[in-house]
Amino acid sequence: MEITKHFTATTYIVYKNKVLLHLHKKLGIWIPVGGHIDRDELPQEAALREAKEEAGLDIKLYNPDKQMDLGEVKQLLRPMHVLLENINQFHQHIDSVYYATSESDVLNPQNGETTNLKWFDAEEVKNLEGASGNTKPISLEALELLKTNDV
Repeated sequence: MEITKHFTATTYIVYKNKVLLHLHKKLGIWIPVGGHIDRDELPQEAALREAKEEAGLDIKLYNPDKQMDLGEVKQLLRPMHVLLENINQFHQHIDSVYYATSESDVLNPQNGETTNLKWFDAEEVKNLEGASGNTKPISLEALELLKTNDV
């Protein structure tokens, strides 16, 4: 049996020292917003789209890279991580993982999306039961990198 690989984009969204996670409807685990990259869509566009669909948030993707004038070549936002995730024995995701900030913590997921979304601070993330194996360390890294002092 052949293993299929799909490209996905995931975003760890931080607002006032809390990270947004949702309880995945099928898997029953806490993960950040994200999903499959559509045909002809850039990974960074998918990250923005999924945040809007799943949480109703307009976000600003974190970009540590120096922006260069490259003429007609477009510089893409580099993901913070690129992961190969085993979904099952026949399916994997190549996941572009972004970090982002939001100006609001008001959630408004689109119809059909999960409504089980929650903002977690670092201590809550450390004690979180039922998170995927990479959710805790990446959530904590995003919180540390995007922390604010105005909370």
